[in-house]
Formats: sequence, C-alpha cells, structure tokens
Amino acid sequence: MNIGLDMMGGDFAPLEACKGVARYFQENHDNLLSGKIVRHLYLFGQSEIAAPKSHIPEEYASFYSWVECPEIIGYHEHPTKALKEKQRSSISIGFHNLATGKIDAFISAGNTGAMLVGAMYSIKPISGLSRPTIATVLPKMDGSTGLLLDVGLNADCKPEHLLQFATLANIYAAQILGIQDPKVALLNIGEEEGKGNLLAQAAYTLFKENNSFNFIGNVEGRDLFGSKADVYVCDGFTGNIVLKMAESIYEVAQARGLAHDAYFKRFHYENYGGTPVLGVHKPVIIGHGISESPAFSNMILLAAKMIESAFCEKIQAAFSTE
Repeated sequence: MNIGLDMMGGDFAPLEACKGVARYFQENHDNLLSGKIVRHLYLFGQSEIAAPKSHIPEEYASFYSWVECPEIIGYHEHPTKALKEKQRSSISIGFHNLATGKIDAFISAGNTGAMLVGAMYSIKPISGLSRPTIATVLPKMDGSTGLLLDVGLNADCKPEHLLQFATLANIYAAQILGIQDPKVALLNIGEEEGKGNLLAQAAYTLFKENNSFNFIGNVEGRDLFGSKADVYVCDGFTGNIVLKMAESIYEVAQARGLAHDAYFKRFHYENYGGTPVLGVHKPVIIGHGISESPAFSNMILLAAKMIESAFCEKIQAAFSTE
C-alpha cells in the first residue's frame, strides 16, 4: 500500500507534515516493524527545505521515500491555472503519481481548489455520478459519530444530486465509520414530509422511493448532535454554514475554558484529519490549512482505511447498478 502526502501544503508546512509522518510511524511502530501492516509513504515536496525541519526518526527510513517537487502551489493561486502552469509542484506530481498507479491515495492540506480540480480531472468522477461531494463528521452526544454532506463543494444542487450524496454517505458511514445500516435523513426546516423548499420536497420523494439505504425522513438542525440519524444530507450552501457553526463551537468552548470537556474535544478538526472527496476513483483527502501533526497522522490513517476497505471500488459498484 502506497500513500502519497503533499509535504508543502498547509500553513505550517513542511514542519508539521514531517512531525505528522513521525507521529504516524511512532503510533504504528510495532505493526510496521513486524510487517503486520505494510504501508509506504511517498512524500512530495522539497526535501532540502524539509530535511532541516524533519522530525522523522532514522529507524523509519525504509518506510518512506521523497519525491522531489521544486514548485509549490500557493493558497491564493487560481487552481486550474496553477495546476497547468506548475506541473512540477507537489500537488501536480502527487496527482500524476495517483493517476498512474504509483500511489494508492493522495493527501494534502494545501490549496483546496487545486485538490478538487486535480481530483476531478486527474482521477475523474465515478461513472454514473453527476457530482463528487465532500462531507464532515459530526460528534454526537451519545459518543457516536454522524456524517453531514455536502459541506461546500456543491452550493447549488438538484434533487438527483442529493440522492447521490446520500448513496455515497451511506457507504462511507458503513465502511469507514463502521455504522451498521446507517439511518439517512434530509436536513430540513421541519420533520413533516411536505416541509422545506422545492429542493427538499423533491429530494424527499426520491429518497422515499429509493431502497438502497435506510431513509428515516426529515430532521431539523437541532437533531444534528442527537441520535435520530447517522447521515444528514443537504446542499453545499446549507452544509457549509452548519460546518462553520460547528467549528465555532470548539472555539467558544476554548474561550470559556471548556475545551477540556470530552465532548467538546471531539469538535477539534485534528481528531479527524481531513475530508475525503467522495465520488472519485481513488482516495483523495483534503486537510485543513492549519493542520498540525495529529491531523496529518490521522489523514494517513484515513487513507489507509479507505484503501483497505476498497471504499472507492464499492462506490463504483453501487453506481454501476443504478
């Protein structure tokens, strides 16, 4: 299993990326050295910059390789233009290696737009899928985890898009989050079937007629951290607002000295690493720009889980039968 990591992406790159790689190796030390898990990391970036800041112990040298990338795509660069003009950047070379099968997954906390464009045009959406999506996990009061999507990739949606998002999320919740028979719901302004705007009403009809997942109906915003559902589906405009609100809960908890609380700790993005692009042929994971070492380590673990569970292959199978 080969996992690629953009070492030049993120506000604290390459230091935190290097520390994240070291953290991953140290936390999986026994399994790596015993051969119980076989994973090799390909680190895309400028080794001469990263080497002086590297915290990767020498004992793990056989578990990773540097791929020299002399260029960097900055946060404020136009994604499509940057990928075209900077073909020797860590993101461009990373996607080339993913597309040609040299790596099995690619991770970056760099330019989000460039990652999305790369996923769309280098790896391609799965046949039969109109639009890939991105999701976020939601910590529930009972200790379990929910999934919300779309959270910003598709601001304007049609009912058919929401149906496809539900299919993607249902498989992700089952295969990656380990939820048996996930309860899928539409995020709406009321629980009744006729509530909501035209999009929500039309999507409800499609969901009710679909038998590929366990649709339980509408839920409201107050239900997001409860146990009514496992998967919450909405358009990207609504989802992004919910996501940013949820992120602010952790900031409020920190400001009021409550961040040590076990529940509020679960709102910290580093617990989950990054978000995968759901609906493309291979695992692509996008990290937060302010990612530090725990986030990078967790993104590597998420990539490994997606590969080991054959998640993308299961998505392909689901849409090939639709």
